[in-house]
Amino acid sequence: MTDTSTDAAPAPFLTAWFDILDSDEPTRILDLISDDFTLSILFSTGDGNATDFAGDRAALVGYLEQREKGTRTHHVLSATTLGQDELFLGEVRRGGVPEASFVAAGRVDDHGRLQRLLIGRSSEIRFT
Repeated sequence: MTDTSTDAAPAPFLTAWFDILDSDEPTRILDLISDDFTLSILFSTGDGNATDFAGDRAALVGYLEQREKGTRTHHVLSATTLGQDELFLGEVRRGGVPEASFVAAGRVDDHGRLQRLLIGRSSEIRFT
């Protein structure tokens, strides 16, 4: 993951999360989730087409299995932390070319594990 903003506020957990997701071993993120983890990743590809990966650990495993490993990278535009919550605005690039914008909100539990994750991705809007 690449920081494209010089004044991005910190969101250390989600920053590390997207770094791992972009790595050669994205399944390592499974080690970072809590026992009661839940997520919803609304993944739009344009033209009104979207898939919602929602649920618990099994949903995250399903999401990881369908990903094109190593083809997309996540780039932070802005991020912040509010208590246990992290908010992240970013851009997805394929081969360095912007493909989509995304927002992510995560709640980190008292043990430093991700408890809740909500991501929305759209190829129909750019923040850059």
